[in-house]
Amino acid sequence: MQLSTKHLLGIKYITQADISLILSTAKQFKEVLQRPIKKVPSLRDVTIVNLFYENSTRTRISFELAEKRLSADTINFTMSGSSAAKGETLLDTVNNILSMKVDMVVMRHSASGAPHFLAKHIPAAIINAGDGINEHPTQALLDAFSIIEKLGTLEGKKIVLVGDIMHSRVALSNIYLLKKMGAEVMVAGPPTLIPKYIKEAMDVRVEYNLKKALEWCDVANVLRIQLERQNQVLFSSLREYNLAYGVSRKLLDSLNKEIIIMHPGPINRGVEIDSDVADGNQSIILQQVENGVAVRMAALYLLSGKS
Repeated sequence: MQLSTKHLLGIKYITQADISLILSTAKQFKEVLQRPIKKVPSLRDVTIVNLFYENSTRTRISFELAEKRLSADTINFTMSGSSAAKGETLLDTVNNILSMKVDMVVMRHSASGAPHFLAKHIPAAIINAGDGINEHPTQALLDAFSIIEKLGTLEGKKIVLVGDIMHSRVALSNIYLLKKMGAEVMVAGPPTLIPKYIKEAMDVRVEYNLKKALEWCDVANVLRIQLERQNQVLFSSLREYNLAYGVSRKLLDSLNKEIIIMHPGPINRGVEIDSDVADGNQSIILQQVENGVAVRMAALYLLSGKS
């Protein structure tokens, strides 16, 4: 079995069969991660560069750990300590790295479409670790993996994405994936943070009342407010946002059922989610982090051509 594509640029460009293959491979790697010796030689002699032009903690550490568990050789590149800070172009940077015989590039960039641009110009396999407000495919895959672990399937399940939908690449990748795998999808949040086109263009439900959204869903994936991407004021204050759209213990207790709570991180505690919810028994946030390593191992392995 192999993927239908050479790169992982976005969920938009992969098939249902690709998604199923990545998730089933991730399941096997998760079993490897439970062993006393967590390392496998699957990517020995494969060189991977982690090209991060944007800040990242969880995603970068998760990819680095996945690469080490697969025995790959890794090079870490960050914008601040590189020639890119002196004005070197993206293509020059990558060509310099490729002349060192790199096989794969894991890339995060603030410009939407940057990984797609690279894929057209260089021979290495590219994994998009987040591009602007476009996509974050491995996050959607690990979210799906985590939901399937809890509920057994995505087919027919009701998933709501809550919060800053307009600026969230996690939201876009999740919508693509959940729709492809047969789930029902809703977005919920303030009208100023939900794109006007989304209902028709992506065939999702839209709800501006948080309690109604939570009463509808099986799983709530709570997204953070991306203040760094907002170039205008879209709500009055963080306090006001928390009162209207913050997921609190009191709100969850008022529902007539128990739902699963997720968050891609980093969490703004006391804004989009309260601490007792993030750390509570309905939350699978730490499982998402753990599953991220297995899912990224699967993506790296399948794209390396070694499978």
